[in-house]
Amino acid sequence: MRKVLFLLAASTLMTNPARAAPDYAPAIKADYDKSLGALWDYFHRNPELSFKEVNTAARMAKELRSVPGMVVTEKVGGTGVVGVLKNGDGPVVLLRADMDGLPLQERSGLPNASKVRQIGIDGQEMPVMHACGHDVHITSMVGTARQLAALKDRWKGTVMFIVQPAEERVGGADAMLKDGLYTRFPKPNYALAFHVAANMPTGTIAASEGIQYSSADSVDILVRGVGTHGASPNLGRDPIYIGSEIVVALQSIISREKGPLDPGVITVGAFHGGTKHNIIPEEARLQLTVRANSRETRNLLIDAIKRVAINTARAHGVSEDRLPEVKLSETTPVTINDTALAQRLNRVLAEKLGPNVVVPFQQTNMGAEDFSYFVDPSHNIPGYYFAVGGSNPAWIAAATNGGTPIAGHHSPLFKIDPEPSVRLGTEAMVAATLELLKP
Repeated sequence: MRKVLFLLAASTLMTNPARAAPDYAPAIKADYDKSLGALWDYFHRNPELSFKEVNTAARMAKELRSVPGMVVTEKVGGTGVVGVLKNGDGPVVLLRADMDGLPLQERSGLPNASKVRQIGIDGQEMPVMHACGHDVHITSMVGTARQLAALKDRWKGTVMFIVQPAEERVGGADAMLKDGLYTRFPKPNYALAFHVAANMPTGTIAASEGIQYSSADSVDILVRGVGTHGASPNLGRDPIYIGSEIVVALQSIISREKGPLDPGVITVGAFHGGTKHNIIPEEARLQLTVRANSRETRNLLIDAIKRVAINTARAHGVSEDRLPEVKLSETTPVTINDTALAQRLNRVLAEKLGPNVVVPFQQTNMGAEDFSYFVDPSHNIPGYYFAVGGSNPAWIAAATNGGTPIAGHHSPLFKIDPEPSVRLGTEAMVAATLELLKP
């Protein structure tokens, strides 16, 4: 999904920060040169849509099975893969990487740009590309697994490698949990994940010590009316007009019901209704995305959307049996890093990777993530989610000086610099896991 942006100092954007490489960094570099670079290339050329990641899952299962001691289970929550690497008694750490692509035609200009087309779970054939960097995430997971297997003298416990489907539809994490992720496999004591960030320079990491991502809810509103001739609107109840008033009234929720210092967004992304100039249709459909930074605000917005839609229709004389239907789908709660865990791991990553690598985090939009399901308060599992810079500093410098802008996530122009992104993501995951599982 679209991820939050980070504000960084100009000096950080223009140059790579000083790096303090851990002693396993050369092994990660060698692995990238020998294998991981080609693996990223394969994933980038062959993206798959949410819940349709059959080949990606099979390749990830193959790569994880090649790691000594790894026990791999496929088809968890659909196409999900779980790898379990045990090394004596100790805590359990969950490492998660999402693997789905997006329905976009790639125009990045990269030599390995995707040409894939695929029929999604909605039955529509679409072009597919990795426009959010999930190819980096799964490649780094393979590198992390290999390094942890080679460093077993430094840790005790269990590592769970979660290859998650359908993050882009915010359904994959929930599907894996409903398929027994925390009952069929060891329940984790900690859960970690990262996301590559196109707007951050390579060589940098940012993690919040509180809220990392907003909640997200897709809301569909079916507005019913009474169809009639466009020349005789008085004989019907116009759902397009009613829907238009709903669109405007929804913004009063943001400006007049939600607290002014409490973030929240209601965006109407689609409005469909009618077939011809002179026909007032029977129905119109609205599609919304709703974002919030707290459970309370999220509930307020959803409840208010239902009230506004239904009562706007009532005000226009729509009968009780034809009031709007309001349905939620693709929902995910707020993602909040455990404060104590984030402080601990931010400190460790700064020590292991270099003090200038871990940069301040700042949320500047309301992107969302379904990693939140893994660390829902009901599970009592502390979570840590961090961002890894994905753009070459030279690209950012050029954009700052009036050159080609850095394409955002979910753009057909999206691209990242794979080697430093994969290598730093791997180094950070290894360092964090070793910290949590140190004997």
